[in-house]
Amino acid sequence: MSQASSDPGGTTADLGWRDGALQLSVELDSAGVPMLTYLGPPSSAPAGPATGHAVGHGDDESVTGLPLVDVVLAGTGSKWSGRRYCESVVGHRMVYAGHRHRDAGAWHELSVVLVDEETGLEATVSYEILGDVGALRARVGLANKGSRLLTVHSVSSLLVGGLAGPDGELADVDLLWAENDWLSEGRWQRRPFRDALPYLDRAAHQSRSRARFALTGAGTWSSGTYLPMGAVVNRHSGYALAWQVEHNGPWHWQVGEHTGKGTGASYLSALGPTSVEHQWSGRLAPGDVFETVPVGAAFSAGGLEGAVAALTAYRRAISRPHPDHERLPVIFNDYMNTLMGEPTTEALLPLVDAAAEVGAEYFCIDAGWYAERGELWWDGVGSWSPSHSRFPNGITEVLDRIRSRGMVPGLWLEPEVVGVRSPIARQLPPEAFFTRDGERVVETGRHQLDMTHPAARAHLDGVVDFVVGTLGVGYLKLDYNIDIAPGTDRDGLHAGAGMLEHNRAVLAWLDGVLQRYPGLTLEHCSSGGLRTDWAFLSRLQVQSTSDQQNPLLYPPVAAAAPLAMLPEQAGVWAYPQPGWSRDLIGFTMCSAMLGRVHLSGHLDAMAPDERRTVAEALDVYKRLRTDLAESVPFWPMGLPRWEDTWVSLGMRGPVSSYVLVWRRAGDVTGSSVEVDSVTLPLALPSARSTVEVLYASSVEETGLRTMDAGLQVTLPRAPMACLLRVGGPRGGPA
Repeated sequence: MSQASSDPGGTTADLGWRDGALQLSVELDSAGVPMLTYLGPPSSAPAGPATGHAVGHGDDESVTGLPLVDVVLAGTGSKWSGRRYCESVVGHRMVYAGHRHRDAGAWHELSVVLVDEETGLEATVSYEILGDVGALRARVGLANKGSRLLTVHSVSSLLVGGLAGPDGELADVDLLWAENDWLSEGRWQRRPFRDALPYLDRAAHQSRSRARFALTGAGTWSSGTYLPMGAVVNRHSGYALAWQVEHNGPWHWQVGEHTGKGTGASYLSALGPTSVEHQWSGRLAPGDVFETVPVGAAFSAGGLEGAVAALTAYRRAISRPHPDHERLPVIFNDYMNTLMGEPTTEALLPLVDAAAEVGAEYFCIDAGWYAERGELWWDGVGSWSPSHSRFPNGITEVLDRIRSRGMVPGLWLEPEVVGVRSPIARQLPPEAFFTRDGERVVETGRHQLDMTHPAARAHLDGVVDFVVGTLGVGYLKLDYNIDIAPGTDRDGLHAGAGMLEHNRAVLAWLDGVLQRYPGLTLEHCSSGGLRTDWAFLSRLQVQSTSDQQNPLLYPPVAAAAPLAMLPEQAGVWAYPQPGWSRDLIGFTMCSAMLGRVHLSGHLDAMAPDERRTVAEALDVYKRLRTDLAESVPFWPMGLPRWEDTWVSLGMRGPVSSYVLVWRRAGDVTGSSVEVDSVTLPLALPSARSTVEVLYASSVEETGLRTMDAGLQVTLPRAPMACLLRVGGPRGGPA
C-alpha cells in the first residue's frame, strides 16, 4: 500500500451542502463525532439530528444520526453484536479533523476527515455531488497515521439514514432489488420494508434490533446472482433512493434500523468486499492507505422513476466519453441463433452482404474464429490466433469484405481466461494465474489470469495490438464465462484481498487499451449480463443484456435493462429467421429498438419481404437513436414481471417520448387469459400531442385509442409488438 498525506481545511459552519436537488447535512455530536443527519432531496423541515436516547445494555448515549463511515478493525468489533455495518466501535469514535469543499465543473466535492485517536486511523469520507441532479458518488479513504499495523475487516463506502424520507414512515417504504441469472437478467423484486424488517417494540424489550435485509455479490461475476444495486421508495410521499455499488467484483449492501429513534433511524450501508462475506482483509502498515470501491446514489421526491432519471444523468456524467455513445451504430453479430460459435469464410461472406443490405454498421465475428474445425475450443482458448481451417485464405478475407461493405469489423475475445489445454497456460509464469492453497485455480476447464502480474497484462496487450493494430478490428466483444470465488491467495494475501487487487488491475488494463485505441468500441459481455456493474459500464461502450435465445422470453430483460445501464449501452439481441411470420420478426426487432441493436439471424437465407421487414425496423431505429442518448427510461405498466403477458418500456426524449409494447403468448407466460388490448396510464403532454405507430409488424392492425385512463393499445395477435412515438411533430424525429 502507498503513502498518504492530508491537509483538511474549512470550518464546521459550512460542513454540509445544499443545491436545488440535494441536501446533505452533517453535525458534530458532543464528542466531536460528525453525524450524517440528512441526505436526500431538499427538505422544508430543518435537517437536524434525530433526538432521543438509545435504550439497552445500560448505555444512555445521545443519538444524533449516523457516523459518516463504519469501520471494523481487528481487535475492535461492533457496539452491538450482529452482522450490521452501521454500529462499529471505531466508526462511532472517529472525531472530526477537518473538511474541504472543491468545485470541478458540474461536480462539487465535500471531503470530511475523521481520526480515531486510539489507533491513529484517519478516514477521508468523500461525497462527489453532481450539481442540481440529486446524485452523488461516495467513497472512503483510509490512512494509517499510527505506529502499528492495522487490519481492516470492513469499511463502508456509503452509510446513510432516513430511508423513509423527511417525516416519512417506514410502514410506507418498499425495498427493491434485482435478481440476476443467466438468461433471466434484471428480475426486479419489491417487498415492503416492514415485511422484511418487522416492528419489534424496542421499548418493551429494552434492546436494539439485530435485523437487516442484505444482499451480497461474490466471485468474479459481479451480478451473477443479484445486480449490485437497489432502491427504497416511499409509497406515500414519493421519496426514493437508488444506489449502485460500482465494483467489478464482490460487494455487499444492507438496510435496517440503527440505534436511533423514529423514522430517521433506518439506514443503508453499501460496501465492497468484507471479511465475513468475502474473505477480505486489508492490512495497513504505518503510512499505508486504502480506498474503498465507489458507490453511486440518486435521490428524488418523484418516486422510483425520478430516482432512475437522476441516476441516468449521473451515469452519463461518470461514463468515459466515446463517439459510440452518440452514434449508436447497428451491430450485427454472427453468434446468436445463427453460427453459434462455428464461423467460417463460407458461412460469413453471405451474412456480411446481407447484414450490409439491411443497414448494419458493425459486423462482429463471435466465438470460434481461433479454433480449428473439429477442435474443442472451450478449454483451448488463450492464444487468439485465427484458425487456418476456418479461413483458408486468412481471416483478413472476411474482415476486408466487411470493410468493403461499409461496416466496421469486430471480433469476440475472452481475454481474462486461459484454457487448460492452451499453450499459453504453460508459457506464462505460474504467478500470472489465480492460485489457492498452492494450486493453480481451475474452473470449467479454464485458468484465471491474475491481472496484477505484468506477464498477464503484457500477454493481453499483445493480443489487442494484434487484433486491433494488425488486423484492423474496430470493435471487440469482451466476454467472460466463468465465476471464481473468493479470489487468489498469492503472496500470503487473504483470497478476497487478492481478488480486489485483480479487479482493480482489470479496470486499469481496460483504461490502457482505450488510451491506446481511443476509437475502439468495446462491448462488455459475461454469459450475457453477469458482470453488469458500473466499474465496467463507466468505461465500456456497450453492455450485453442477455444470452436469451427465445425471442418471446426477451421482453422482460430488455424492458428492465435501462434500470441497470444507459439505454445507449443496452445491447439487445434481435435475431429474425427465415420462415418466421412478419409478427414474430417485428416482435424480435422491437425488443432492441429502445437500446442497442444486436442484430443476428440467417439474413442471407431470408426472402426479400422478410429482409425488408428487418430493414424497415432499422430505418426507424436510425431516426430515433440519437434521442436515446439523451433519454430517461420509464415504465408505463410498472417494472416487468417475468410472467407478464403485456410488457412495456418508455423513453422520454428531448422532444418526443417513445414507448415499446409487447404482447406475449399465454403459453409462454403461463396465462390462460388472452386479451388483445392494454391501457397504458400515459399522461399526454398536451391536447395537441400526437401519438403514432413508428414500427409494428402491421401498422394498420395496431389500434390506438386515447382514453381518460391513458392510451389504449390493441395488438390483435400474440406475439406482436409495436413502437410508439408520443409528442413532437408527426412523422417522428429527423
